[in-house]
Amino acid sequence: MRRVSRIAVAGAASAALALSVAACGGTSSESAKSTGSKGEEKGLAIAYDVGGKGDQSFNDAAYAGLERAEKEFGKQVQDVEPNDGESDADKAQRLSELAKQGYNPVIGIGFAYANAVKDAAAKNPKTTFGIVDDETVKADNVADLVFSEQEGSYLAGVAAAKTTKSNVVGFVGGVETPLIKKFQAGFEQGVADTNSKVKVRSTFLTQPPNFDGFSKPDLGKAAAEGMIDDKADVIYHAAGLAGQGAIEAATADKKWAIGVDSDQYNQKALAAHKDYILTSVTKGVADAVYNLAKSVEDGKPLSGVQRFDLKSGGVGLADSNPKFTAMKDVQDAVAKAAEGIKSGEIKVKTTP
Repeated sequence: MRRVSRIAVAGAASAALALSVAACGGTSSESAKSTGSKGEEKGLAIAYDVGGKGDQSFNDAAYAGLERAEKEFGKQVQDVEPNDGESDADKAQRLSELAKQGYNPVIGIGFAYANAVKDAAAKNPKTTFGIVDDETVKADNVADLVFSEQEGSYLAGVAAAKTTKSNVVGFVGGVETPLIKKFQAGFEQGVADTNSKVKVRSTFLTQPPNFDGFSKPDLGKAAAEGMIDDKADVIYHAAGLAGQGAIEAATADKKWAIGVDSDQYNQKALAAHKDYILTSVTKGVADAVYNLAKSVEDGKPLSGVQRFDLKSGGVGLADSNPKFTAMKDVQDAVAKAAEGIKSGEIKVKTTP
């Protein structure tokens, strides 16, 4: 069992790819190197979203799914980084190259891969492709792995409204896209339904096509500091790597932070801030990635929209921080809200 590192794509095929895309800036394939033996059977490959591996959030959750697939199926796997300012054509060429090398399935991590997955899937019909956080790609060999982020965010809003002492809380969104607005909508609704006196300060770090709001912690830190100056004492971020800056700002001022996608309380790189990470809205990206790989391994590849919600356990609210679990009134309120969502009594909006 061997994993392909993220240094340079293997063999002559990689060299050909590098030459063919030199004019448009290359692809992340140039920064991955095969360590597998010749002829080794290949399995899952993932191509990271903005921020790449090490964001302690969205991309790292996908990596956890890849690790599980590697361990259980014993096949060579690969994870590939994005490049700044790359085009859809760059992304599509990266995915096609992985398919041609024999990886199956090939998954684009993030909605930015929608056009690329559509293109690569059409050119490689025998390979199963996946895309996380987008359901617009319609093809027999594509699985759209999507989540009900607004439901987990609603629970975060309940927790924030029950925890705040200043009656002011904040939401930091990475990039103002429909996906991140789902996080905002759920959070704001959860706060309002719990305590209408609590004010929510919401902001987005960047606007498309600028995606720095998912990758630059200094932007998240500055936004959170501004909210704290405006009396916010609980900050929820949905900003990927940039969100680490928001957590840092909360820690510096001894305010609560709420993480996203992964259980950020348990992320080693955030250990210095864990005492101030109240909870995190979790997404089962790792399970979704692994499940698609398993379906291919079992000879029954998933396709079409695969939705993960609160009822199925696809989204949730982490309870790793002992301080959070000790807050009985908060826990009771969150549990009640969760039951309401699962039963359909509570309908969570997907837009603010």
